[in-house]
Amino acid sequence: MLTIHGRANSINVQKALWAADECGLAYDRRDVGGSFGGNDQAWYLAMNPNGVVPTIDDGGYVLWESNSIVRYLAASYGPPGLWPADAKARGAAERWMDWQISTIQGGMTTLFWGLIRTPAERRDLAAIEAARVATAPLWARLDQHLATNAYVAGRDFTMGDIPAGCMVYRWLNLPFRRDDLPELVHLRAWYERLGARAGYRKHVMIEMT
Repeated sequence: MLTIHGRANSINVQKALWAADECGLAYDRRDVGGSFGGNDQAWYLAMNPNGVVPTIDDGGYVLWESNSIVRYLAASYGPPGLWPADAKARGAAERWMDWQISTIQGGMTTLFWGLIRTPAERRDLAAIEAARVATAPLWARLDQHLATNAYVAGRDFTMGDIPAGCMVYRWLNLPFRRDDLPELVHLRAWYERLGARAGYRKHVMIEMT
């Protein structure tokens, strides 16, 4: 059976869990990291020398890095189209997976840690505000793409929707003001489509802690 090591409130673990559900896989999730600890222990570091979550063990095949895990699960077990067989369609999906890491992760990390995991009296409000303002136009790039595409790779849901889809939940639900930001109607419509998927509701649309 597939084992997924990582705490459920980690966005990177949520990617793996959602992908596994889209593939219809049975799995055993084990709490590691954060308040659960264990990720600095020898047994875990032997699997993942980075000491972060998630790490999966698929019958002895160990893999870390969340987007790589999504790709692996989709390619190995996904229904048709989750890992697009056509190279161009796959590239269209993968670019938005990489975009999530290279472009929006920095600002989103500042917002999430500043607003959720830092006590109010210790928050760097200037950094939070700067991230809020700077990240909005980055999301607008995806919004513009979604004006003519139902999902990030085109007409159909693919693995490419999973990384940014996990993050857009936080963007639209973190407690900061939005009245001065772009409306992002196409992004919101995509979010609503993702919300119709059981795995997204189960693993992503949860209380942020």
